[in-house]
Amino acid sequence: MLEVFSSTTFVGLDFSLNEFTDNSFLSNEFFLALEKSKSIGKGTGWIPFPIIVKEGDVVVGCMPIFLKEHSYGEYIFDWAWAEAFQRHGLNYYPKLVCAIPFSPVTGPRILAKNKEVKDLLVKALEKIMHQHKISSCHFLFTNKDDQKILNKAGWMHRQGVQFRWENKKYKNFDDFLKTLSHRKRKKIRQERKRVDGYNLTILRKLGANISEEDLCFMYECYCQTYALHHSSPYLTKDFFITLHKLMPEKLLIIQAFKDHVPIASALNIISDNKLYGRYWGAIEYMPNLHFELCYYQGQEFCIENGIEFFEGGAQGEHKIARGFTPFDTFSSHYIVNNEFREAISKFLNEEENRMNIYMEELEERLPFRQ
Repeated sequence: MLEVFSSTTFVGLDFSLNEFTDNSFLSNEFFLALEKSKSIGKGTGWIPFPIIVKEGDVVVGCMPIFLKEHSYGEYIFDWAWAEAFQRHGLNYYPKLVCAIPFSPVTGPRILAKNKEVKDLLVKALEKIMHQHKISSCHFLFTNKDDQKILNKAGWMHRQGVQFRWENKKYKNFDDFLKTLSHRKRKKIRQERKRVDGYNLTILRKLGANISEEDLCFMYECYCQTYALHHSSPYLTKDFFITLHKLMPEKLLIIQAFKDHVPIASALNIISDNKLYGRYWGAIEYMPNLHFELCYYQGQEFCIENGIEFFEGGAQGEHKIARGFTPFDTFSSHYIVNNEFREAISKFLNEEENRMNIYMEELEERLPFRQ
């Protein structure tokens, strides 16, 4: 007999999420680092609310659900929906979100052994919304399998776009450059030559080679990036330190040193034969250093280690000129209020038409040789 439970924490879960996926972002370690560092939890607007299915004493399904009191850190924007609710005297928050906090990374969200359990999890989630008068739930950056299940259940579909680089078994970075048009190839070489002219030392550090000093400097750089955008960082310093303690082999830090003093740092996470660029910052601005640390060094790392894909984070059309190509991202949305569900559904249909046109325009701008 299948039974559904909910929790208010990821700490102390008596099962491993790795039973369902080997995605680094969907691991006990990643969620524990977020919660133990107080990057999520009380006072953050991200309240853990995982939903779990058991068959007897065995966990057979789980969803990483959060009760949200705002829409920060999601990368799929619904501020206009919240404002519309407010204008009509309705509460949009709290809402439910099934996502990886602060991480626009596509992957599974309905973790289960079979489709029966997945369907049960979705139905249980809908029941919770209606029982507790919660306005909505949003699955962010779902994979295609979960998208099909949610579409079949009647959830609304939303399309987005990101950019990723594919390692086509290149022998080295020059081998990759040969696939680009002459103009793009020349531009990248000029950018890298300019960085070489700064006489910096650039190091890649993995796992145990990453020190706490490196992590503290990474946090300083991360905060500097948010300050430049007149925003506040979501993550605490303890998150970076705890994440490294819990899953060191999944972390890659790329640093730039000037006269033996670190001036810039980029943090990457390895998962599923992919490299994910996550956080970057610099305490001294140098033109093209961002491209070097966040793109070219990551591409070289993938080539040297046989990693198939490199995703450099959300947004960024400028990635196309560096060999990244656009791909579709997906989210699913359930709105309890019938009138708002119809209005948002109409908006999403119109948005999808615009997104398809945008994708066609991006495809025309690809930098590869004809």
